Formats: sequence, structure tokens, C-alpha cells
Amino acid sequence: MRLPKGPNSLPHHTIFHHLLIVSLLLIKLSNPTSSQPMTVKVGFIFDPASPPGMIANTTIPMALDDFYTANPNSANRMSLLTRTSPGSDIVTSASAALELISQEKVHAILGPGTSPESAFVADMGTKAKVPIISISSTSPSVSHSHSPFFIRAAANDTTQASAIAALVKAFGWRRVVPIYQDDDYGSSLIPYLVDALDNVDAQMPYRQSIPLLANEDEIDTILATLQNEQTRVFIVHMRVALATKVLALARNMGMMSNGYVWILTDGLTSLLRWLPEESVEGVLGLTQYYPMTDRLRKFKTRWTRHFLKDYPKEDPEVAQTLSRYAIWAYDAVWAMANASEHVKQIDNKFANSTNGSTDLSSMGASTTGDDMLQAILNTTFKGLGGEFKFVNGELDVSVFYIVNVNGGKGRTIGYYTPKYGLSKKFPVESNASYSTSRDDIGPVIWPGESTVQPKGWVLPTIGRKLRIAVPGPVQEGFKMILDMETDNTTNQTTATGFVIDMFEAAVEKLPYALPFEYIQVLHVKYDDLVKMIGNGTYDAAVSDMTITYNRSKDADFTLPYMASSLSMVVPVRNERSKNAWIFLKPLKVDLWLGSFAFFVFTGAVIWCLEHRINDEFRGPPSNQLGTTFYFAFSTLVFSHRETIVSNLSRFVIIIWVFVVLILQSSYTASLTSTLTVQRLTPTFADIHELLMSGKNIGYLEDSFTKDFLKRTGFVENRLLPFKSPDSYEEALSNHTIAAVVDEAPYLQVFLNKYCDNYTMVNLPNKTGGFGFVFPRGSSLVTDLSRAILNITEGDESTRIMQKWFGEPLSCPPQDSPLSSHSLDIVSFWGLFLITGATSLFCCLIQLALFLKENRHHIRNITSINSFRRSLRSVARLYDEKDLSSHTFRKSQPSSPYNFGSSPYNFQPDTPMSISNHSGGGPFSSEQMSPVTDEAEMRGNSINETPNHGSA
Repeated sequence: MRLPKGPNSLPHHTIFHHLLIVSLLLIKLSNPTSSQPMTVKVGFIFDPASPPGMIANTTIPMALDDFYTANPNSANRMSLLTRTSPGSDIVTSASAALELISQEKVHAILGPGTSPESAFVADMGTKAKVPIISISSTSPSVSHSHSPFFIRAAANDTTQASAIAALVKAFGWRRVVPIYQDDDYGSSLIPYLVDALDNVDAQMPYRQSIPLLANEDEIDTILATLQNEQTRVFIVHMRVALATKVLALARNMGMMSNGYVWILTDGLTSLLRWLPEESVEGVLGLTQYYPMTDRLRKFKTRWTRHFLKDYPKEDPEVAQTLSRYAIWAYDAVWAMANASEHVKQIDNKFANSTNGSTDLSSMGASTTGDDMLQAILNTTFKGLGGEFKFVNGELDVSVFYIVNVNGGKGRTIGYYTPKYGLSKKFPVESNASYSTSRDDIGPVIWPGESTVQPKGWVLPTIGRKLRIAVPGPVQEGFKMILDMETDNTTNQTTATGFVIDMFEAAVEKLPYALPFEYIQVLHVKYDDLVKMIGNGTYDAAVSDMTITYNRSKDADFTLPYMASSLSMVVPVRNERSKNAWIFLKPLKVDLWLGSFAFFVFTGAVIWCLEHRINDEFRGPPSNQLGTTFYFAFSTLVFSHRETIVSNLSRFVIIIWVFVVLILQSSYTASLTSTLTVQRLTPTFADIHELLMSGKNIGYLEDSFTKDFLKRTGFVENRLLPFKSPDSYEEALSNHTIAAVVDEAPYLQVFLNKYCDNYTMVNLPNKTGGFGFVFPRGSSLVTDLSRAILNITEGDESTRIMQKWFGEPLSCPPQDSPLSSHSLDIVSFWGLFLITGATSLFCCLIQLALFLKENRHHIRNITSINSFRRSLRSVARLYDEKDLSSHTFRKSQPSSPYNFGSSPYNFQPDTPMSISNHSGGGPFSSEQMSPVTDEAEMRGNSINETPNHGSA
């Protein structure tokens, strides 16, 4: 159906065009941001007279310009609303923040400048849901966890505590004193610093706060007090204004000279140019590390120009160094500008607010606050200082420069990172380990232009001395252990003895001065003295105090400076043996049996070597056996008379006689010792034997030994107390007591004087040794224990002991080395090995010669006989005289046929009977016929010359 066309009707395409224009206009009106960026109001509160405030005032406008120059198409634009807070006044800052929130409806606030201000403003921002971004509040007292809308675009002061501790550890200082501003900024770092120092075994003996508004006289008084104390290592943590006065006055008082150490925290080190150059010469400092990039270098040049333009009256030197505050402010602005781009809806609405009201209860809450907060916290980018990101609402800052100030400039001497500790270079190699070594820091020029590292302490001129309790009076016999005397004329007390020397030697090893004075405490039991130390009556006790479990409940003990154990002294008795068989004692059974075996073995060897060529070793078997044994055992007294004709035998006898000489000498010496030397043994070998005896026991009066004896089973009426070594000896000699049970050092003193008739028997019970006593938790316990280890591991403790106790006496104790002991075969196995090897060697030589000379005869015997018959025939052959020997050639007639020398009667006319004298023996193969049976051998032996005849 077609619509009729009237005279005023419009074409269809014209109507459509008009509708399109109207729609576009409506869309344009409903989305104004499409034509112009939304304004993000940001308040800025700063102190125009403080260095951080001046730096931020120059930096923030530059950051805004740089951001929007780099991002011209930004959807939102930050508008800075500046408010000042002269003197960093909390009330002024709070008033400015309230006005910005209630009236200006800001979306966020930069500042204020100090931690006390930030703490108050952060609470306001949290209530109004307005993010508070701090660029100079570094105190841990205000945090994102406490105030969720507080964001720290700066470092937390706690991150530098471990860096300071590592520096202290590297130089070996054990005590440091912080000087800090008496407000929230200064005091909040101290607990973290204490913990960090404790981790490196350093202490903070005292701390010094200085009010922000203190005048010069007040500061002089404080510094004079510090100057009179012993510690010379100071950590300065305060704002520039107060630090300028303190450091200048310290210099005037001579505290910037040799021997002093000053360490500046990050807040001051980053503003070195704002401090008087002459007041910081030689100090150490640490500040946040930033990589020097081209962008940062160019920005520094522009920033210096802008700062001098903004503050033409300021010293140009302060603009030559780009402070951390400038980097933090610049990156914080970029973070806020980036975050505003990611907020979906920007408006100035505050829920439940009263327009124009400055009442805290009527501030209301920003409707965009939550989105703005999350956008800021999630912002990450490459900033001037490197990677910018928030961790738990604050910047992640962990790397520090370590600088030494020379000529007003900070010279980098090292770096610190939580993972690797100290290092000379950064970045650190990935395989490096954590270090607090002095070698990982460069050379330092100290105050006073000294290159010698200060030890960090001096003897104090004032201050309370440590009150050291010394028990007394000491009995005469034990004064070498501990003694204390008071001069009646001067009323001066002098302490001497082994214990005193050990304590003073340990004090000298401490890395700081320890002023003390001895106070004599008369007639007090050691258990009571420990309790007096625990309740603070005295600061310490130096004595021969044994460390026990019960005593450790009331006080702390150092490591023992002298080891100790329970022992007992008993009389000795001589147990010289009157046994009829005492002559057997010098040698143990194994040596007796071994010696007998080698006597028999040597006799057998001599028979083997001599019986074929020596008539004295021939004859019937019984005669040969008797001769062999007689010869062997007669060598014991060197009375053998048999003639030895073989050189091999002579060699064997020479070695054997030497062995016999050693055995005889050792036996004689041991037997003489057994018969003449006293064998001193204790009357009681152990505590249980003493317990069963029913006799009385002595112990040192007021000693814990009594409790030990009662626990062992001794009844109290058997325990008698004594006070001195002389009383010990008197009671032992008149048999009042059978033994004295005490700690080894006391008994050693007794034995040094009465050595001849007594000996010490060690008991299995150990004690903790002697230690020095201090109150529970005293830091001196660790330091003195380390010093005691230094002494006892070296020669110093030995020298002190020799000074007071002398050289150890040769008092024969139980099982004295003077007592004789039986000898065993282990001591002579080398001699037996030599003589045995020699004998076997000579036998082998003689057997080889026999086999060589009679090889043809032996071959004929073994070729037709069984092994058993062959062996018997060879043995008979070996038992015969060797007529070829020079001992027989002199007495036998020279004949080509000598048949009387053989048991086998061969006929000279047979082919096998021709004697071959050149063969070296009467049984050559040419003259010996095979023997087939035993009867024939016996029948042929009728012509044998008797072995025991005239030969």
C-alpha cells in the first residue's frame, strides 16, 4: 500500500536523515566524556620549608606535565589542589585534608610530609574512602594494614634495619647507640633495629632521643652524656632540621674525630647536600639504590633547573643530587595518573555528606574511592626508580647503597640486598652467598680523616660500674683459687686467685669496655648468692661456682672456664706381690708360648742344617732330639757348646742370639720392676665400695657434694664437713674418714700438698664446671662465654693455671705408669718375624743344595717307587752323612769306591756301581741301584757304617 503524497509531505530519506541527527545529539549529550576528559581532583599537602616538601613541590608539576605529554589522549586529567602545612603541623595538615575532602571533593590526596601528620590524615582518608598517597612518610607506625586507604609510595624504614645490622656486623662492633628524633618518626624504627642487631650479636646498651624543638644547650647536655659513656658507634635517625643542629654541635664537641663512628639512616643520607659539609665528614650512610638510566639522568638535569627556578635563594649544591623524595614523588604522580585511566566512572559524589560542612562526622564517603584505591594498588610500570609496584600497600624497596661521606659527597663503598647481604658490586652474582664480611665493603675514611677502623668503644669516664660479688672468707688452703683482702688503712679491696685472673682475662677479650668493681660478700652460701644475683642485689658473681641445674633456675651462667667432675681422694696401699710364681708375671701367656715355640723351632732348624755334616748332631734319634733341645734352650743363657760348622747355621744363631738377648733383658727388667717397685692402689676403687664399707666420708663445707652423697645412699651421720686441705689430711690420717669426695680442682689442691700417701679416684658423675653468674637474660653471658672459649682454646688458660697451681706433680695415681705390667707378644712380633724368616730362608737354601746334589738319585728313587716309598727313601737319604762335606773329607780315606757310606751295598763290577765323585755325593745316579722292597733295603744295610761310631 502506498501512502498518498500531499503537497507538504517530505521525502522518506529526508525524514531518516533528521532522525539520525537527533539520535547522535542525544548520544552526545548523554556521554560528555567523549568530547572532553573528566577532571580527577587530587589534593597535595606539603611543608613549604622542609626539604621533602620543597622537592615534592618542584617534582609533582613536572611529573604531571611529563605524563600528559606522553599520553595526550588520556580520558581523565588530574587537577592538583595544593595546600600547605608549615612546620609539618598535625592540626594544620588535618584541617587542610578535611577542607579538601569536604569542600573540594578530591578523589585522592598526596601527602602530607611527616609520619605523625600521615597517621591522622590516613584515618580521615579511610573514613572518607579517599586514598592518601604518602611520598615521604616512612615510619612503620602508619601502614596500609592499619589504615586501608593509606598508600606508602615510599620505602618503609624497617627495610633498612637489617642493612644497618649487617654493616655493624661487618666492622665487628658489638654495641651501638641510636640517636633519634623524639616523635613517631624517630622512635618507631628502634624496635626493628633492636631485633636486627640482636640477630648479629650486637646490642643497644642505651638509646638517646632528642626532642624536635630542643635548643643547643639541651643538645649539648645530651651529647656530653654520650661522650662520657663507652660506646662510640652512633646511629642517627631524625629529620634534616634537627640533624643539622645535632651534627654541628657534635663536631664542636670533638665527637667527629678519631675513634667515633656515625651512621646516617636513609632519610638523612638521601639529603646529604642539605647537611653542613663539615659536620658529616667521614660518616657512613645508606640510601635506596636506583639504577642510573638515561631517562633518570636527563630528568635530573631538568629537575635541577626547575628547582633552582622555584627556589632561587637555596644553595645550588642541594640541587646537584637527585633525592629519593624526588623519585618517589614523580613515580607516585604517574601511578595516580595511570590509575585514573582505569577508573570506569569518575564523579565528585560523596555519600552521606553535608555540602560545605567541615565537621568530621559529615565528610561522607567517596563513591569512586574503592575503585580509585584498587586502581592505584594494581598499577605497575617502569618508573624513574625502576620497576614500580606496590606490595602490601607500599613500595618494594630492598637494595641500598652504602656510602662514606668525604668532601660533602657520598662515595659508594658497597651495596646491601636482603638475599646476598653486603657486596662491593651490584647486581651480585647469582651463586654468591649471604655475606656480612668486611672484605665485601670498600675502604673507609673515618671521622678525623683516619683510615684506621675505630674499635667502637672506650673506657667510660662516668657511669655505674658493674657490682661483682666475690664470696668469702676463703680458707687458707684454697686461696690460690680465690682470695679477697681489704686493706684496713686505705679500705681498698683487692681480689686475686685463679678465678679472678680468668674473669679479668675474659673481660679483656670483650669488644667493649666493662667497668666493674668487686664487692666482698661474707659468710653466704653459694645457692643463696645465686639468688641474690637473680633478684638484682648484685650484678654478677665471680667465684668457683659450680654450674648446677637448680642454680640455673635463678640466674644465668657463662660457659665453664674450668672443667670439673666429682672425684674422691683415698689413701693408697702397697700391693707388692709375694707370690711364689711371681717369676712368671713379667711375660704374658702368649709371649711364654711364643718364646717356647721359637726355641724349639730354632733348635729344629739348626738340626736340619747341621746333622748331615756335623757329628755332634748325629746318633740315635733320642740323642739327636736331646742335643737339639739342649742346644736350643742353652742359648737362653748363652751356654751352648756344640760346634757349629755350617755358615747357614751360624747366620741363624747370630739372629737368634740377638732375639734371646732382647727377650732376656726385657724379662729381667720387668721382673726387677715387679719385685722392687711399689704397686700403689687405692683403698677404695669406686663410690659403691665406699658406700658398702660403712665408713665416714668427708666433703667441703657448703658444697653441693653433700646432696650428691645423700642421693647416692650415704646417710647424713656418715658425712662430715671440712673447710681446708689440712683438715682433710688430719681426718684421713687419724682414720676419722675413709675418703674425701669433692670436685677435682679442690682435690688437686689437696694432692699438690699431700701427694705421697693419697690418690684420686674419678667418679662417673660429671658436673657443669665453674662458671660466672649473671642475672637471667643478661647480654654479658653470651659475650663472656665467647671470650672464655677464646681463652680456653688457647694457651692463656694454661699459663694462668700454672701461675696459681704450678706444674703438675708426678704424684703416682691409681694405675701409675711406674707400676710393672706383663709383656705380651705384640711388643716382640717384629723380632720373631725376623728370626723366623731368617731360619726358613736358610732352611730353603740348604734344601735347595741337597736337592741339587742328589737330583739324580732322587729321580731314580721316585721313578720306580710310589710316592710314600719315595718319600721314605728320600728321608733316609737326607738323614745320612754328607761325606762330600769338608768336615768328613779330612777324616775319610781317599778311594774311588766308598760303599760304607751308604745303606745300599752296590757291587763295583756292576754297570751301576761306578762311583762318580764328581757328582758331589755318595748317592749319584751312576752308583745307586733301585731299591724295590723294604727287606732288600734292610738286607743291604749290613755294610753300613754306624752313625754313632767313632765318627
